[in-house]
Amino acid sequence: MTVILQSELPDDMHVSRALPGIQPEVGPWLRVDEAYAEQMARREALLAEREADVLYLDPSARAAAVELLNTVLDILPTQGFQRDGNHVSCPDGRAVALDYSAPMKTLGRLCQNDFVLMQKRGDEHVLTGAVLCFPASWRLSEKAGRPLVDIHVPVSEYTDDVARRVQRLFDGIQVGRPLWRFNQLWYQDPELFQPRSQSEPRRVGAGLTEGPYYRSERQTLLRLPQSRAVVFAIHTYVLARADVPELS
Repeated sequence: MTVILQSELPDDMHVSRALPGIQPEVGPWLRVDEAYAEQMARREALLAEREADVLYLDPSARAAAVELLNTVLDILPTQGFQRDGNHVSCPDGRAVALDYSAPMKTLGRLCQNDFVLMQKRGDEHVLTGAVLCFPASWRLSEKAGRPLVDIHVPVSEYTDDVARRVQRLFDGIQVGRPLWRFNQLWYQDPELFQPRSQSEPRRVGAGLTEGPYYRSERQTLLRLPQSRAVVFAIHTYVLARADVPELS
């Protein structure tokens, strides 16, 4: 097991918020931190060895996935990334080919973020595509094609009232006005690839003060202008207990 850790959290991730904990994103949502090279090496290995576990795309969502790829290319940080035709040079020295026939995989090779596409089907948003290399105790194959309520089963805090509020939130997300939230989990090991079936026992500590490794996902929600899909962009931080700031 490769240990990949960040040394600190962004300042705005030091304050806990009640579910769903949504707030406006006031800065750039696509970030690069000191763990980029190591996280990307782990992502490349997972995409090569576990593709069926970390990639999903409904054929009807291909246009939205391509739109997301183009959106990300337009906002890649100028420091560390350089586009040259159909290739992008990355901060760790890799050159990534822009493969529009595999847009989610290409995104997974460019960014530390995982990406989940949610599209309105009837009255609910459904998971129609994802690159999910760093799942935090859930399995993509069990959630693919499922609506929001099913995706959050069996999270005890995700009550019917919270589900209705989250669906209203998804309906109200506006183009150009991303939102974000973060979660807090404690793990017994620092592995980033933590899939877990909803029928399996949870691998985290029993409370928010247990475990030697603190894991937090910065989850940005944005709407794509053409497809109107909602995107979860998930940046994962894992810190050793000694490096975790006092959280309020």
